[in-house]
Amino acid sequence: MITAIVLIYAATDRIPETAQAIADIDGVTEVYSCAGDVDLIAMVRVSDHETLAELVPGRIGRVQGVLDTDTHIAFRSYSSRDTEAAFAIGDD
Repeated sequence: MITAIVLIYAATDRIPETAQAIADIDGVTEVYSCAGDVDLIAMVRVSDHETLAELVPGRIGRVQGVLDTDTHIAFRSYSSRDTEAAFAIGDD
């Protein structure tokens, strides 16, 4: 499974509609509206690079209101929640 973080620059007057349209795309697991340099952040999980290469420019990039995207592929996930869960095994 490939996880990608897609930073999305969107038309300000269309952020809610743009976010929902992106969230409805297969492979997109979450969309966050946020403050800062970008307007939306989409979490994408797909099976292979070919699917990712089609999904970002071919689906996300064509949503009305999307002005530009910047995609980052995740190599590994680190989480304090995962670490705590691993050490909690057998605590019951």
